Amino acid sequence: MTPKVLIVLTSHGKIDATGNPTGWYLPEFAHPHEVLKNKVSLTIASPKGGEAPLDPASVKMFESDAVSQTFLKEQRALWENTHKLEDMLPRVGEFDAIFYVGGHGPMFDLTTSKTSLSLITAFAASNKPVAAVCHGPCVLLNATAPSGERLISGVTVTGFSNDEEDAVGASSVMPFMLETELGKVSGGKYVKAAEPWEEKVVVGKAAGTGSVVITGQNPASAGKVGEEILRALGL
Repeated sequence: MTPKVLIVLTSHGKIDATGNPTGWYLPEFAHPHEVLKNKVSLTIASPKGGEAPLDPASVKMFESDAVSQTFLKEQRALWENTHKLEDMLPRVGEFDAIFYVGGHGPMFDLTTSKTSLSLITAFAASNKPVAAVCHGPCVLLNATAPSGERLISGVTVTGFSNDEEDAVGASSVMPFMLETELGKVSGGKYVKAAEPWEEKVVVGKAAGTGSVVITGQNPASAGKVGEEILRALGL
């Protein structure tokens, strides 16, 4: 049986404070997709279903990245026809892992989404891997084990750093600083690369479950997150 991975994209397409476009970040889907596509079956979902907004800045930023540009040209159907996230709740048993793509969008809709939090709890309860990259780990801040314990309490995690947020000029328009909050919820277990924008991926064991938690810091970490998902699935 081919393992199945549920990939979750944001439905939030604008920065609340400015109205500027945002969404999910191109290489953070493109590079894991490149790693996963021939080894697992992928299902794509978002809170609203339908087209999930792609951050246009990420298209421009990675216009010389061959993997991202090939993905952009050839895989548009993946994000233009997403399943509605709540429709995935009764289907958790079908999947072997869940992965959250980053971008600034998830900070606004997926951090507090009750549907998303229920999904994460269900995956963790079944000891299935939970993975996220860049801003995607925001989905773990309020996630709990079936016991009610915070899923990343005492767990080593990473995610987009405060220095990186400052560098892209977005700190003042984010609802919170991801590094700071991950540090609080994990009990000081947030880690990051020696330098901004370098690859950093960490794998931990979720609190109160046997689930593996895989987090990547930034766009450069996305492909490695895909590799760790495969490793967690025994592939």
